[in-house]
Amino acid sequence: MTDDPSDPTTPPRTADAFTADSPFTLPGFFAALAEGDLLAAVCADCGTRLLPPRPACYACGSRNLRTEPQPRTGEVATYTEVRTPPPALADRAPYTVAVVELDSGARLTGRVTAPYDVLDIGTRVRLTTRPPDDDELAMARDHEREWPIHEFEPV
Repeated sequence: MTDDPSDPTTPPRTADAFTADSPFTLPGFFAALAEGDLLAAVCADCGTRLLPPRPACYACGSRNLRTEPQPRTGEVATYTEVRTPPPALADRAPYTVAVVELDSGARLTGRVTAPYDVLDIGTRVRLTTRPPDDDELAMARDHEREWPIHEFEPV
């Protein structure tokens, strides 16, 4: 691992080195996603993939991490139907949310563009992104308003 603070693929080592555009922060993760890059942190010590990336591994505590591009395809690991959503999304209920295991082994949670009753564990899906609509913008915090919405669609 390099200690080069200008290398965006390695986590910052000090609080002063962290900036919002680092891919190891949520704003940085969503900025990369908006540009078409799905990035995970990969721990060099234990191999855990962290998605969204974090500056330290939640499996072993190591800071020996690098960001790596991830595939946009995977399988539904588990899923549920949301029947009581936040008020701004009430007219969309019910909708489906899944934990998807990407082909790399990383896992990401997101909405699925298919009804609950057509999914199964193991359904193949692909990650898509789109700008937030008015209802989603109404729920977003100021710093989240530019973040793309990520959804999975069956393939």
